[in-house]
Amino acid sequence: MPSRSPFDPTRRRFVQGLAAGGLVVGAGDSALANGTPLATSTVPVLTGTDFALSIGASFANYTGRVRPAVAVNGSLPAPTLRMREGDTVTLRVSNALPAHGAHGNLTSIHWHGILLPANMDGVPGMSFDGIRPGESYLYRFTLKQSGTYWYHSHSGFQEQAGLYGALIVDPREPEPHRYQRDYVVMLSDWTDLSGDALFARLKKMAMHDNVYQRTVGDFLRDAKRDGLDATLRDRKAWGAMRMTPTDLSDVNARTYTYLMNGKTAAGNWTGLFAPGERVRLRVINAAAMTYFDVRIPGLKLTVIAADGQPVHPTTVDEFRIAPAETYDLLVEPRGQDAFTVFAQDMGRTGYVSGTLAVREGLRAPVPAIDPRPLLTMADMGHGGMNHSGTDHSSMDHSQMNHADMGHGQSASKGMEGGCGANMGKGGEGGCGAKMRGSDASGHSIDRNPLVDMRTMAPTPKLDDPGIGLRDNGRRALRYVDLHSAFDDPDGREPGREIELHLTGHMEKFAWSFDGLKFADAAPLRLNYGERLRIVLVNDTMMTHPIHLHGLWSDVENERGEFMLRKHTVDMPPGSRRSYRVRADALGRWAYHCHLLYHMESGMMREVRVDE
Repeated sequence: MPSRSPFDPTRRRFVQGLAAGGLVVGAGDSALANGTPLATSTVPVLTGTDFALSIGASFANYTGRVRPAVAVNGSLPAPTLRMREGDTVTLRVSNALPAHGAHGNLTSIHWHGILLPANMDGVPGMSFDGIRPGESYLYRFTLKQSGTYWYHSHSGFQEQAGLYGALIVDPREPEPHRYQRDYVVMLSDWTDLSGDALFARLKKMAMHDNVYQRTVGDFLRDAKRDGLDATLRDRKAWGAMRMTPTDLSDVNARTYTYLMNGKTAAGNWTGLFAPGERVRLRVINAAAMTYFDVRIPGLKLTVIAADGQPVHPTTVDEFRIAPAETYDLLVEPRGQDAFTVFAQDMGRTGYVSGTLAVREGLRAPVPAIDPRPLLTMADMGHGGMNHSGTDHSSMDHSQMNHADMGHGQSASKGMEGGCGANMGKGGEGGCGAKMRGSDASGHSIDRNPLVDMRTMAPTPKLDDPGIGLRDNGRRALRYVDLHSAFDDPDGREPGREIELHLTGHMEKFAWSFDGLKFADAAPLRLNYGERLRIVLVNDTMMTHPIHLHGLWSDVENERGEFMLRKHTVDMPPGSRRSYRVRADALGRWAYHCHLLYHMESGMMREVRVDE
């Protein structure tokens, strides 16, 4: 008798999805006939100090096709976990995946942004060995913080397939904010492709989803506005770099269906309110590859926390949220019965929406997607041009000599390997010396086949809301608007500095730190208890959310002063941002871009904190 697929719907639980706005029951009927209960379409909430989580193969239908998924306790997204600051929690995670399949179906859970011992962090090969099929792992740690966080798999592409959920830690002491409703708004991206298939397509054809190329009509319009010479130089510059200004994201709505709390826009996730109530929204970006711009037309959004940490309240009309970031908002819906929660992708190719309403079934008008923005040379750190035009008359980018560009001007002295044990020779030059030439093994960024460009004039861009959000008539959140509601928890000046460049090659879909893939890079070594500064320079044309496990990232302003505590620091193209780190957690920690396929292709390092 032939063996059945591990994703045979007659053998596995089916996660209800939404296709064309309706519940799909076809595969569910088979599951019911075999005694397997259907998963609820409402995300369960688990509370307390003891949790049992079972990771299993499931099914979902968001596009009209029944596709394999990975669920926790039969739910996609995974159940929301609600804990309390100061409690010691126990989470028994069981692997109910079939023994065969991609990556051997080893599984794991990483508790994103939670401070805990290294062996509880959930990164196979670094924190622990992973969880084999039929086995379980006991996570136990004491909660040292409160706020909005999330959890997800750190194995293969399981996160893309549905293994992610919200993690809320309630504070032990009363909060300064009062509200009557409290909702998680978890944004994510779904694809009918397997993670392996999508990654293979990106490696072979990275531009697959970027169909929005400039046309002859665009050329004629630009030439009329900016002049023929400037327009020719602009096109020549982009051609010389083998890039396109329309390439804002590697994967967009041509491939992805966007979800809000596991529902499509047609599914209309709804959060109820009564007139006069204040509502707290805990917005989590659990997407694998998608930046979302979020707004609620008709309502002001008061941001009260970023990445779980309280900030001085700031009121905006919309905000951009990078993958892995979280923002807590307060809104006061009044004057109408329904408001649309609208999240469009950064490239303006698609959206997902939900509703705040006084009763189920109501909807408000859904706004049109904004016009698609174009990258400029200024966006990419090549200076001299404004954000709105294409006047590149002051630069001939085709003559760029990337090898002679000045980088690493703030490289630290005496770094003991600095950016890693494989950093450059040259005594005190540290990372900066390496950026101009080769490291100890002869490795060079400037002539590296995995690096297709270098930024010329990187800036912090803390006051820039980002491409597509400038001058659109709405007030958009900027990093400079965010200030932690507490002083620098450490207070010391950094004793040394590490500079890392975010590098990549668009056509090869190769991503890295300093031109070195994860497999080729030595760990970054930190000394237990030290205070150091990490400087990131984004040499690529893509935006990267960088996540350091186990340690806080205390973002600095342009004067080097403490500004904002985060666990994920967003890095726009052409940006240079710095943050302080206190190495107060021993062990091996992952450090990576939180765009799943960028991490998988090499933009990851190991950080070791040793005594």
